[in-house]
Amino acid sequence: MYDNPFNKSATIPQSNCPSTIEVLGTGTAAAVPDRAVVVLGAVTEGLVLPAIQTENAKIVANIIHSLLQLKIPREKIQTHDFGIEIQYDYQDGKQIFRGYKVTHLLQVTNDRVELTGILVDNAVSSGANNITSIRFTTSQPEIYENQALSLAIRNARQKAVTIANTLGVTLFAVPSQIQEIFGTAEPIPYATTMLAKSAVTPIQPGQLTIYAKVRVLYLFTER
Repeated sequence: MYDNPFNKSATIPQSNCPSTIEVLGTGTAAAVPDRAVVVLGAVTEGLVLPAIQTENAKIVANIIHSLLQLKIPREKIQTHDFGIEIQYDYQDGKQIFRGYKVTHLLQVTNDRVELTGILVDNAVSSGANNITSIRFTTSQPEIYENQALSLAIRNARQKAVTIANTLGVTLFAVPSQIQEIFGTAEPIPYATTMLAKSAVTPIQPGQLTIYAKVRVLYLFTER
């Protein structure tokens, strides 16, 4: 009877085959924000659309001028949202025309976070009546992402070693598989709608925390 040599592999004891340990590793890195992203602008309402469009355009032009006076580069100022809405009131189930609403919001990226409060105050003084959000972030996220990722891999290794030592098995030095689990390092928000004029609006950037998470597969054998 023909003896297929490949069938002999099935006789290898299962204990000689490497098994696996799968672990999740996490890491964080702290960063001081060096960039602020502010969304602000003007909302105007009225019965005559051309009139409120003109009013809105003048306010936004004044806001842009105030930003340029602070030496914010023009390329760092861009339209975030622009819209025209027809507004209605409802009485006794009937739709009654109330007027128009024009919204023009700008997104301003400022790399001098210490000027954020002054930026907001100047925009408000120039007619801004809607400040949607203020977010703080970093201009070099990859540096802190790599730091957090390195710590996540080390954390996974420590977990795998702990498991292997507890089971009394030998862990392979190099993992057989590493998968980064992507998430978002959310910028610090400073949400607001309308800020009253003050000496300088005290806006604090705080600290960013960048997160990393990995799934790591290690092989191990019995000792």
